[in-house]
Amino acid sequence: MTWLVTGAGGMLGTDLLARLPGDAVAPKRGELDLTDAPAVREALRLHRPGVVLNCAAWTAVDDAETREDEALAVNGTAVAALAEGCAEIGARLVHLSTDYVFDGAGAEPYPEDHPTDPVNAYGRTKLAGERAVLAYERGYVVRTAWLYGAHGPNFVQAMVRLAAERETVDVVDDQTGQPTWTGDLADRVAALAARAASGEAPPGVYHGTSAGRTTWYGLAREVFTLLGLDPARVRPTTSDRFVRPAARPAFSVLGHARWVEAGLEPMRGWREALHAAWPSLRAAVVTEVPAQGNSPGGSPR
Repeated sequence: MTWLVTGAGGMLGTDLLARLPGDAVAPKRGELDLTDAPAVREALRLHRPGVVLNCAAWTAVDDAETREDEALAVNGTAVAALAEGCAEIGARLVHLSTDYVFDGAGAEPYPEDHPTDPVNAYGRTKLAGERAVLAYERGYVVRTAWLYGAHGPNFVQAMVRLAAERETVDVVDDQTGQPTWTGDLADRVAALAARAASGEAPPGVYHGTSAGRTTWYGLAREVFTLLGLDPARVRPTTSDRFVRPAARPAFSVLGHARWVEAGLEPMRGWREALHAAWPSLRAAVVTEVPAQGNSPGGSPR
């Protein structure tokens, strides 16, 4: 069976492509424009994949506030065209989405069937894509959040660099979520896709995040600890200190009940995953971290 992976050059896509068995087609951005519906249909007819994994997305959350139409073209309209193309050839479609489809006002993990209510433009465009996928009888949506990995910029790598540059780092302690390693998520998505292809995993929504919960402040302290540095150098602050164009959900903890229906276990805890990922993450940051930085400053997250 052939897999087709969009967004394969990104942080998650790189890890996912490395985990797929057999033949995988991974067109680069310049080779396949997802907003060109005829080109997408032609690529699907040419390669006739059994499963399409869509990791491509407009992820500039703040920019989407003033460019929502452009974000929607990628996150919504293009996804709908991809679903239509999959329907033409009978391929299953696994689409990556986000915790931002929820309002973040909860206090308990959001189950997969919880009503959606995005608080920003990015979330609205991702929800449009979800709806297009779920309208297709062979459509799968995997929502994820707080991703970090070795193949793209992310919060964990930012903390490693800031630890080298600053004596103290201010990090928000009023947003709660589940830091998720792209390596673990790639393993789970690949397993889901394989079971989808064999008819063993029902279509619908799955939540692809690590177990447990913490805040950005808690995650930053764990990074400093792994660096062998004093976690007290990380200072808690609140989101109103770092005003952003797009509102962020204050609570992004997702429930994982549906994995059992697919015959798969939920992902491991976020701290265990971070420790497992650490060698590859550390190697990806070339800056050598001294015992102390020499300039105070803050983090935008």
